[in-house]
Amino acid sequence: MDILMFDRSTAGPARAPFKVLLGLFGLILLAVAPVQPAAAQGAVKAKYGDWEMRCETPAGASREQCALIQSIAAEDKPNVTLVVIALKTADGKARLLRVIAPLGVLLPAGLGLKIDQTDVGRAGFVRCLPTGCVAEVVMEDKLLDQLKGGTKATFIIFNTPEEGIGLPLVLSGFGQGFEKLP
Repeated sequence: MDILMFDRSTAGPARAPFKVLLGLFGLILLAVAPVQPAAAQGAVKAKYGDWEMRCETPAGASREQCALIQSIAAEDKPNVTLVVIALKTADGKARLLRVIAPLGVLLPAGLGLKIDQTDVGRAGFVRCLPTGCVAEVVMEDKLLDQLKGGTKATFIIFNTPEEGIGLPLVLSGFGQGFEKLP
């Protein structure tokens, strides 16, 4: 299985201005934090299949930031969930796929990904927050095309080196939604 990694030669998250990173971090928290129904009403801008486009204008930003978001649960373990986030950075130079896994995952094993029957690789976890552990990759054209053209993605997390849990994600609507991201 290949390791999915950031291409450090492009302007990725490490080179993004602090305000942009703070805004994207806020969007992540909006996606995973428990919210009151009234507070969530303005956050969803559109739906594309099982994907929601959520937007907000971070403090100090000149325009709103949007992301495609889908939450999924393991079929046999409903308490094991992932939040999958696809976004374009505010400077338009990078496209990110961010996955928030539950606390307690085996960090060295990373996050596995299959699209339809193709093994795409693994991404390492970059940090853990109170809401979960984050794996993140820059979406190069090949991965983006696989996500747009696929029907099902399976994200694999590990509780132990021997026990992987596959969480299926419906990809219908992803391509249309990603194209509509500002």
